[in-house]
Amino acid sequence: MEQSLNYVREILSAHTENDAVGRRLYKRLSDHDFKSEQVFAWNLTQEESNYLNQILEEAIEYSKQEQDEERARQLNEVYEQLFV
Repeated sequence: MEQSLNYVREILSAHTENDAVGRRLYKRLSDHDFKSEQVFAWNLTQEESNYLNQILEEAIEYSKQEQDEERARQLNEVYEQLFV
């Protein structure tokens, strides 16, 4: 799995307890070996895409604040695939 998707899975791990969409996405990322962000994005429902849109915006901003440019860049790659 690409590092960018590992970052997404890590973020989603904080959204699994009380959130069905977060739990479903986390499980999918854990159970499947997606070869690219694009392949992962193709397998999302509109609800899941909207959900990730919100979470990734926050995670990218947080990564920038923490000056973790590599993480912000990789998360942005996934974010961009949501709109292709």
